[in-house]
Amino acid sequence: MVQALPKQITFAEFIEWLPDGERYELHDGVIAEINPPVGEHEDIKMFLTTELGFEFKRLNLPYGIPGQALVKPTESQSAYLPDVLVLNRSNLVNELLWKKESTVTQGASIPLVIEIVSTNWKIDYLTKTNDYEEIGIPEYWIVDYLALGSKRFIGNPKQPTILVHLLVEGVYQVSKFRGNDLIVSPTFPALNLTAEQIFQAGNY
Repeated sequence: MVQALPKQITFAEFIEWLPDGERYELHDGVIAEINPPVGEHEDIKMFLTTELGFEFKRLNLPYGIPGQALVKPTESQSAYLPDVLVLNRSNLVNELLWKKESTVTQGASIPLVIEIVSTNWKIDYLTKTNDYEEIGIPEYWIVDYLALGSKRFIGNPKQPTILVHLLVEGVYQVSKFRGNDLIVSPTFPALNLTAEQIFQAGNY
């Protein structure tokens, strides 16, 4: 559940206000408090962080997954705190907001971003999809383990689904993965994970 506060502020004001260690996002100038995630959400987050970490280490890629960093679209007063954010550390020298504000704004810094849907699914499916596309993030996953998204996005009947958005000529092309479907990730082509393995992360 995301609880929005009414005051309109700028990104600079948001950064100055942001309490240490607290989980907030900025949605078009409105501060949004992110409630603590449930265990199943965190199981999936831990599983993906571990699996992706093994993979980019194996490939000797200059990647890392920060504990808490913001993604900011350049054209709006928004800033998001993704569940899993894979950063290309070699491009952070080009990120003007990185050293002091732990914030990235360039698609070249973000090979992959993952949102795990909790309750306010519209933010992940609509707002963040549009903004991540605008930033130029080449790969964006929505992990909808509770099948909360509308039938328009995950089909009818609704079932747990992973949507992988790939940037093609500046526009996201979406593929859906369920059950024993093997996730297709151009960023990590040898990842070898099924959707069900991710959904059942707490059992591994």
